[in-house]
Amino acid sequence: MPSLPLAPAPPPVDPLAPLTEATLRSIAAGGVVRSYARNTVLINEGDLGDSLFIVLSGKVKVFASNVAGKEVVIDFHGPGEYVGEMSLDGSPRSASVITMEPTSCAVVSRAQFRDFVLAQPDFALHLIEKLIHRARLATENMKSLALSDVYGRLVRLLTSLAVEENGRQTVPEKLTQQDIAERVGSSRDMISRLMKDLVAGGYLAVEDRSITLLRKLPPAW
Repeated sequence: MPSLPLAPAPPPVDPLAPLTEATLRSIAAGGVVRSYARNTVLINEGDLGDSLFIVLSGKVKVFASNVAGKEVVIDFHGPGEYVGEMSLDGSPRSASVITMEPTSCAVVSRAQFRDFVLAQPDFALHLIEKLIHRARLATENMKSLALSDVYGRLVRLLTSLAVEENGRQTVPEKLTQQDIAERVGSSRDMISRLMKDLVAGGYLAVEDRSITLLRKLPPAW
């Protein structure tokens, strides 16, 4: 019996790539577009999940906190990205989401989102890849918190964010010391001391919250 021709392999999915304009329009068509001011909480950790938020413009922060108000930042998302995808199972939210600037989102109900996933296999694959990527990121963050000291976590953050610009490694985001502290699970005072030492040692340059890595950061401090 002759073998059946194999279907061409689908193009690789990039879980880091924002959704295309066409996909955004398709998902948003089933929801409601809403605008939010800066510092608006979209999702509260522990609440029952019922909606997906697709970021059309602006920027949101995903974070976890305790009863004392201490926060650890999980990630940031901008246009073409989405948060609340774990609402598919109807379980309580695993993290909180807040807007970092004026933000517009398409808010899609769990039922509408589920229907869209079932009807769009390409998006379903993108969602699977995205969830795998976020699970890997959570695992790496857990390992970093458990196995690295504050300095090691600071180095990991700065090197992961830095991009080459004019022959230098520069962090494109303008980060305050509090921003950095929340991302690495430390106090602002500790980050202030470490950054001051790294600048004095000629490893970093900081100007108007812009950070440039002047040379490779030492493995320990």
